[in-house]
Amino acid sequence: MPRPRPVPYDPRLESGLAACRQLIEGIPLRAHTIHANRAHFATIVPPLETAIGASPVDFEHVTVAGPAGAPEVELTVLRPRGGVRGAPGIYAIHGGGMILGNRFFGAAGLVDEVVRYGAVAATVEYRLAPEHPAPAAAEDCYAGLVWFAEHARDLGVDPSRVLVSGASAGGGLSAAVALMARDRGGPALAGQLLDCPMLDDRNESVSSRQYDGIGIWDRHNNDTAWNAVLGADRGTDGVSPYAAPARAADLSGLPPAFVTVGAAEVFRDEAVEYATRIWATGGQAELHVWAGAYHGFTGFSPDAEVSRAAAATRASWIERVLGSTGRSR
Repeated sequence: MPRPRPVPYDPRLESGLAACRQLIEGIPLRAHTIHANRAHFATIVPPLETAIGASPVDFEHVTVAGPAGAPEVELTVLRPRGGVRGAPGIYAIHGGGMILGNRFFGAAGLVDEVVRYGAVAATVEYRLAPEHPAPAAAEDCYAGLVWFAEHARDLGVDPSRVLVSGASAGGGLSAAVALMARDRGGPALAGQLLDCPMLDDRNESVSSRQYDGIGIWDRHNNDTAWNAVLGADRGTDGVSPYAAPARAADLSGLPPAFVTVGAAEVFRDEAVEYATRIWATGGQAELHVWAGAYHGFTGFSPDAEVSRAAAATRASWIERVLGSTGRSR
C-alpha cells in the first residue's frame, strides 16, 4: 500500500524537528540497535541536579514495593523547597517507547510544574523491554502510584488532587495506570494527562502510515518498540489493555483526560480515537490536535507560536483539574 500523503509540518517547527532528529535519532532504532540507542539516550538525559538548577526544588530518591513477585521500584520525589501541605500531586511517567530512557528524562519540565503549581511530584523508574516485556512497565508504574497515593499526606499532598502524566510511552503508560486504578479499585485520580500517547500496538492507522520513514519516532520506530514490548503476542487478541490501552473494551469510569498530539505524527489518530471513545461513554476528555506539529514539538520548538499555545493550553487544563478538584472536596 502506498504511503498516504502526510500532513505538512509547520515551517516554524522544521528547525526544531531537524535538531531533535539529529540529537535523538542518530542511530536508526531497530531490534538490534535498542541497546546502542539506550546508551546514547543516557548521554543526553541531564542529571537531575542540572534539571533543577537554581529552582527552589528539593528531591529525594525512594525505593518502594514493586509488583507481586517483582523487584522493588525506584521513585524520585520532588517538592517545593521549604515544604508544603495540601499540595497537588503529579505522578510522572517518562517516555522512550518503553525501551529507552529513565525517570530523569523530561525532568526539567517536571521541575517547572513543581514550581508553577506548588506541587509535589514523583517520577518512576520502570523496567524496560525487551528484557522485561509487558506488563512489567505498567505494573511498576502502578506500584509506584499506589505508594505515592498511600503516602500522599506524609508527602504534603492532598490525595484528592493527584494526576498521572506522561508523554509518548509515558502517555500510554499513564492511560494504562488509569485503567488499572479503575479496575483494581486503586487510587482515585484527579486526571490523566496523555501527551502524544503511545496507545495502540497495531500501528495501522492512517497517521502511522503517513509518517512511515519521515519525522521523529516514525512508524518503523514504533514497530521496533511494540515488537520488543509484546513479542509474539503483538497484534493478537491476547494483548492486554494495560500493555496497549487502545485495546480496552470499556473506557467508562476513567478520570478526566487531557489528550494532546501533533497533527503531523504517528500517534495522531490513536490519540483522537481514544478521546472519542472516552466521550462515547459519557466521560470527560479534552482533545487538542496541533496543526503541523511533530512528535514532541514543544520540547524542541518551544518558541514557536503553536508550541506556546500548546503549553498554555496544557497549563490551563492542569490548573482547572487540580484547582476544581481541590475546591470540590
